[in-house]
Amino acid sequence: MIDVRVKLTFPEELVRLPLLARVVREFDVEPNIRRANVDDHEGWIVCEVAGEPAQVDGALAWLRDKGVRVDLLGDVVEG
Repeated sequence: MIDVRVKLTFPEELVRLPLLARVVREFDVEPNIRRANVDDHEGWIVCEVAGEPAQVDGALAWLRDKGVRVDLLGDVVEG
């Protein structure tokens, strides 16, 4: 298991979509939201994503493919 801290930035066209819910279901990862700011035009979330390394990598790649900006914040904890 690893725990990766990321900032996810959502453009206006993605703000209302349940992307984190899909990531949980499809990649079996657990996002722990630490901070967020979301309105009608944009949004960002700072969260820790926990799971198996391949699942976390897949989830973050999927979010990027959907148009979410994914910034790694440097904290990766392996357990």
